Amino acid sequence: MKKTVKVFIIIICFFVLTSCQSKEDQILKINNINMKFTSPAFANDSNLPAKYSCTGQGINPELQIADVPINTQSLALIFDDPDAPINTFVHWLVWNIDPKTTVIAENSVPGGATLGSNSARKSSYFPPCPPSGTHRYIFKLYALDIKLDLASGADKKSLEKAMQGHILDSAELIGLFKQ
Repeated sequence: MKKTVKVFIIIICFFVLTSCQSKEDQILKINNINMKFTSPAFANDSNLPAKYSCTGQGINPELQIADVPINTQSLALIFDDPDAPINTFVHWLVWNIDPKTTVIAENSVPGGATLGSNSARKSSYFPPCPPSGTHRYIFKLYALDIKLDLASGADKKSLEKAMQGHILDSAELIGLFKQ
């Protein structure tokens, strides 16, 4: 009998503990619907067309966004190359993108968005231009529960710090490029 009571108490405790989530956790689970991030110019983990590199027009590809979480207040984009010879090379930073944005058009920045400073210290898209070998170029999109109070020209470290604790969902798109 005592053993049955102990097992019963353990089962009740398990159900109580797993059902007692904070309101924020419950909202995040409801909203985290796995945002989609794609491009008609290339498939994930495939070759990025030369048009978007230093050997082509050097413009950003069209990017498509879907299934943004309901409570998203803004989107942020980080485009970088983790295979750069010294450190990760940041190619493009954009934040305070309207969460209703479904397309970032080729060769454009969404209206009202803020540009950060890339590794070349420019507030613009810096095209892929690997010195050797094939590099991975990663477009990372973040759905945030706030609009960021971050000055234009801020660097990646500042952007990541400002986003900390405010990410509802994220998605990435990887393009490969070799000169």
